[in-house]
Amino acid sequence: MSVLTQVSKPNDLWNDICKEFQSRRPSYDDDAASVSTDYEDFDPAKHTPVFYGQMHAKVTVDFDVAAEVDPAISHPSCIGYAFCQKPSTTKPPQSQPAPPKDTCPPRVYLEHYVFPYILPALEETLKTAKEERCFQRKWVKFNALDFMSEYLYRKNPNFTGREETKLMEIPFVKEWLKDNPRPPLPLSLVWTEDEAALVIQSRWRGYQVRKTPEVQELWQWQREWREINRNIQSCVNDFWESKMPEKGDTTSPELEEKSE
Repeated sequence: MSVLTQVSKPNDLWNDICKEFQSRRPSYDDDAASVSTDYEDFDPAKHTPVFYGQMHAKVTVDFDVAAEVDPAISHPSCIGYAFCQKPSTTKPPQSQPAPPKDTCPPRVYLEHYVFPYILPALEETLKTAKEERCFQRKWVKFNALDFMSEYLYRKNPNFTGREETKLMEIPFVKEWLKDNPRPPLPLSLVWTEDEAALVIQSRWRGYQVRKTPEVQELWQWQREWREINRNIQSCVNDFWESKMPEKGDTTSPELEEKSE
């Protein structure tokens, strides 16, 4: 007998918060200089007339942009750049007072006390993961949970003096690692590309030297010499044992031969 159940609708809270966070960000990450400038402060000796006071960004395309530029409409130096209007200089509306933590609904609590800290941490995590080439390799040493733990511990607004604290120096991390020690990472994840290349090159040069006829001949002589002198210590011990008198005998075989 089949049972029909109603599938619950997905919770769009996370998507809504992410969209709101993205809308609050500027259009360009590197436009601070162009946005903050004003035409009244223009100095021909320091600034470029075409780009001054404009929000612009370099755009990479796979066709010849210069062929479609009309000098009568656009300046030739704008080739390869995209421009947009500067944001409004009006002051943002005053923020509302924070809702009470103990009585506010869960959605309001997340919006005011959780996501404002989690979203910047996630953004920095993605940027660092891209720098560590996590999206290009299968195995990397970058740990997103470790990075976020360290980031949130440093950025906690309720405490100061944590800006330079490392992950292994955090108190609760130390307590956790006492009972749950981590295995060491393999060298393939610890070494950088330059360090790994240096080790590989040194091993290869050593192999090139060891396979030369002179070195091979020296190794053969050393093996033969060790084979000949393998039992030299036991031979020396046997020799001295034969020369030493037995227990209770005060005379040695050599003295008895001389007395006769």
